[in-house]
Amino acid sequence: MVENIHSPEVYDFRRYDRVWQRVAPDLEPYPGGNTAVPVQQPQVEPEPVPALARQESQLPGAAQNPCCMGSAAAEMLEVLTGFIEEELADRRYFLAMSRQAPSWARQRLRDIAADEGAHARRLMAAHYLITGQCYRPAIAGGAVSVGRWCPALRERYHIEACSGMNYARSADGTTDPCLAKLLNELSADEYRHAEELMAMLERAIQG
Repeated sequence: MVENIHSPEVYDFRRYDRVWQRVAPDLEPYPGGNTAVPVQQPQVEPEPVPALARQESQLPGAAQNPCCMGSAAAEMLEVLTGFIEEELADRRYFLAMSRQAPSWARQRLRDIAADEGAHARRLMAAHYLITGQCYRPAIAGGAVSVGRWCPALRERYHIEACSGMNYARSADGTTDPCLAKLLNELSADEYRHAEELMAMLERAIQG
């Protein structure tokens, strides 16, 4: 007796299931109600997630509480807004100071004013990362009184040095690593400004 090599017990119907699934997924691969041939349901693999969707879901902003500029940084919002207002006020003062300074100091004072404005923009960017809202600083008006050159340098030296210390203290007071890094960078800038003002004072006293 010749063995029937096409019996259902031996034949691999799964291969044809997959062919039918590709060619005509809505048609029955074994029409006619032949119950002797078991119909195996094709294994449908999950739809692949597009690469762009995967990338978007993995963005830090997709997390409810991101590791940086999240809830830990939100505790410092009042401090950040205070720093923004101070930086903008310092920018106005240094611009006014540059217009009354000796010619050799004017450009450097304008550069310091630009630094202060950049500090304010970085802090406003941090505020937006934390809250999703733009911070609207107060609009200062009126003239800035600078006074005599050496007393003005002395005053600004102390203000810049204290700003450096306040940024460093704030960096130590937050557990948000990105905010701490930003505040430490601003602290270093303020201490550098203080050193430059001291150098200007040394030149003014010698002159």
